[in-house]
Amino acid sequence: MRSRSLTAVVFSHGKESGPWGSKITAMAAVVRDLGIAVESVDYRGLDDPAARVDRLIDVGKRFEGSLVLVGSSMGGHVAAAAAALLKPRGIFLLAPAFYMPGFEAHTPQDVACPTAIVHGWRDDIVPVDNSVRWARQHRAALHILDSDHRLEDKIETVCALLREFLDELGHPN
Repeated sequence: MRSRSLTAVVFSHGKESGPWGSKITAMAAVVRDLGIAVESVDYRGLDDPAARVDRLIDVGKRFEGSLVLVGSSMGGHVAAAAAALLKPRGIFLLAPAFYMPGFEAHTPQDVACPTAIVHGWRDDIVPVDNSVRWARQHRAALHILDSDHRLEDKIETVCALLREFLDELGHPN
C-alpha cells in the first residue's frame, strides 16, 4: 500500500481542546496502524490563529518527505492556512472554522492539494454551510454527518474517512 510512503500526519487541535484529545488520539491510532508517523502540535496558551499557523509550519518543516495535515475547528483553519507553505500531500479537516464572523477575509484560499472536510449537520459553533461553501469553491470532498461540532459520536466514521483519504493519497493518479 503506497500510503505508507507518507512521512507523517500532523494534527492541529481546536481552540478549546488539546493536542491529544479523544478525536486526535483515535485518528492517530489509525495513522500509526498504517505505519505513518504522527505528530500533534500543542497550541495551548496560543490563541492567535496566525501564531498557530507559524507553529504548525515550524513543526511541519521538521519532517522530510510528504505529510498530511489534519485539523479540527480552528485547527482546520490553521492547517489550511499552513498548506500554502508546507505543501502537504493532502489536508483532512473536521468542522474547519472557515468564514467566521469578523474573520471571513482570513479564510485560507490558497490550498493546492487534495482536501477532505467532515462536518456535522448539528454544528452550533461553525455553521455547516461554511464548509459547503469552501468545499464547493475548492472542489474538496465533503462528508456531512448527523453530528455536532465535536463529531465525537461519529469518531468511528471519522476514522474510517481518514483512513480512506490516506489510502487515496497513496495511489497514483
